[in-house]
Amino acid sequence: MNLKSSADALLDKAVTAGAVPGVVAMAANREGVIYQGAFGERALATGQPMTADTVGWIASMTKAITSVAAVQLVERGKLDLDAPAYTIVPAIAEAQVLTGFDPASNPQTRPPKRPITLRHLLTHSAGFSYELFNTDIQKVQAAWGLPGIIECKEASLKTPLLFDPGERWEYGINIDWAGKMIEAVSGQKLGAYLQDNLLGPLEMTSTAFRISPDMRKRLAMMHMRGPDGALVPMDFEITQQPEVEGAGHALYSTAGDYLKFLRMILNGGQLGGERVLKPETVRLLEINHMGSNRVTFMNSATPLSNSAEFFPGVEKSWSLAFQINHEKVSTGRPAGGLMWAGLSNCYYWIDPASGIAGVYLTQLLPFGDVKSLPLYLDFETAVYDSLR
Repeated sequence: MNLKSSADALLDKAVTAGAVPGVVAMAANREGVIYQGAFGERALATGQPMTADTVGWIASMTKAITSVAAVQLVERGKLDLDAPAYTIVPAIAEAQVLTGFDPASNPQTRPPKRPITLRHLLTHSAGFSYELFNTDIQKVQAAWGLPGIIECKEASLKTPLLFDPGERWEYGINIDWAGKMIEAVSGQKLGAYLQDNLLGPLEMTSTAFRISPDMRKRLAMMHMRGPDGALVPMDFEITQQPEVEGAGHALYSTAGDYLKFLRMILNGGQLGGERVLKPETVRLLEINHMGSNRVTFMNSATPLSNSAEFFPGVEKSWSLAFQINHEKVSTGRPAGGLMWAGLSNCYYWIDPASGIAGVYLTQLLPFGDVKSLPLYLDFETAVYDSLR
């Protein structure tokens, strides 16, 4: 089946039906882009079309870029996956394990049984969580007066652990701490390090924590799906004057830029003659680093996200940057595929076995949207159908 015609028809039909306000989707193999399409509007009722170079908030798709930067510094001998993280960022030693709340709703804590390591952080097994998916974290934030992670403040990282490091998987602020470790050993702000060592070499010219004037001209607006299913544009933007550059959630980018990052992974750490990782380091990014722990269902605790899990019933672990599916999944992606997503209903996957990667960008809340997530999965399916 012809990918251009099938994917165009799929995405155009969804936009015409009002499933999403606008979407950009792209796929590539190791040699280059094999599909790109843009449909709908950057902001509903404005007439501004989505284009291949539309900029959007990629939210937690930031995590993979930061994680790769951390692994790059492991490769260079500046960071150690298994050394106590407090030797690099002493403040992380203040994190205690939450044991409950007293009658006055004051959090009760105890010291962790073992120190947090960079490997724990990169595999989301350190014990940290998010207020987005855990009401106990919300209670702690209320009791201690802590800001939410999306505010990009130092105090956002002061939440406790939910369990001892290494005991299980829990999605949370881990990569924000990894970002602090990158800054500590590089002597640079995170955005500057990323620019010099990943974004610049890969020519990701529209990817940054701060939206440049050129990026702003191409910026898509966020939308919210209401209880009645209607889509409404909303004012939303990550602060452009952050105390902490949000290593886990704060980048803006384009589908094309992100696809360059994915193709670098497909090509063993290089793209266009620029090598940013050794091939053996990339292989570390493709295998399980969390032992017998497994990725689990994320139960929503906020209107910004639906409860979510990719491919329920399929065993999934985490590498040093990506979720790994241990079995073939419904889209046609084989075992060993890598993926993750962003709160704004952005999604991506990397398939080292087939040499295929794809990215899907919308600007829509809540996460795991009832129409956008299925559309992403249908797009991935269309890519695999075209390979048959």
